[in-house]
Amino acid sequence: MKIIIDSGSTKTDWLAVSLNGEKKMVKTEGVNPILQDAEDIRIIFDKALTTIGKKEQVEGIYYYGAGIRDEYREKIVLLLLQSANNILLVSKDITICIESDLLGSARALLGNKEGIACILGTGSNSCIYDGTKIIDNIPPLGYILGDEGSGAVLGKSFIEAMYKRQLPNEIKNDFEQEFNTNISDIINRTYRQPMPNRFLASISPFIHKHINNKDVERLVIDHFSKFIRYCILPYKRTDLSLNCIGSIAYYYQNELCKAAEEHKITLGKIEKSPLKGLESFHENLKQT
Repeated sequence: MKIIIDSGSTKTDWLAVSLNGEKKMVKTEGVNPILQDAEDIRIIFDKALTTIGKKEQVEGIYYYGAGIRDEYREKIVLLLLQSANNILLVSKDITICIESDLLGSARALLGNKEGIACILGTGSNSCIYDGTKIIDNIPPLGYILGDEGSGAVLGKSFIEAMYKRQLPNEIKNDFEQEFNTNISDIINRTYRQPMPNRFLASISPFIHKHINNKDVERLVIDHFSKFIRYCILPYKRTDLSLNCIGSIAYYYQNELCKAAEEHKITLGKIEKSPLKGLESFHENLKQT
């Protein structure tokens, strides 16, 4: 059995594929070693692997996650192995692959082809992928300093526009009623509670519900336009298509397309999740 993991800051998707082709999907909380300590991560790993609970040997674990830098790679390897050894049957020759969610997105979207690969989910990122590895990357900087195109920054921009009277008052009233909140609660959630990026990104479904309002639509298009200006055009590779993974790209395809057209950028694949593409990538890799 092999296990493929796509881990973002908000949620983690686990796909276990048996030798006979049987598949099992598990969803857990997000994992980010920059933001979470080892014990919190171990609990999430234990929960997922217990749910998978297969009796056959695990030959490979392929983990693609947010916050994967060299200084955190060993931490994730050790935690995964600890959980796997405690819960599953682990091959002595097990393959452990720990890579960034950005490389996972590039592999899922492009396989062995060159292109621009992006993540537009709770956070955002982009890169030039040469068919094997990432050869250029503009750092996203997180939702406070950057993360243009992300769900967190979209939520932040929406709240700012709403309370600074750039959107109709009925939208603000609808928002406060649906979320049972007010400006004081929002300030508290954003500045005093943990994981404010998740809270800000959670506003996205409400924004999408009001996308037919011309002011909301323009806000979303401008959101993607800034992402393209700051994170795509500086690569100076307008010959390459723009390929995206993540819920923000998936649900706002029309607005992303309009922003791309304004900048004369060609859109390629848009997928909600990389798991299907990663399964194909690793299957093709095994065959070669």
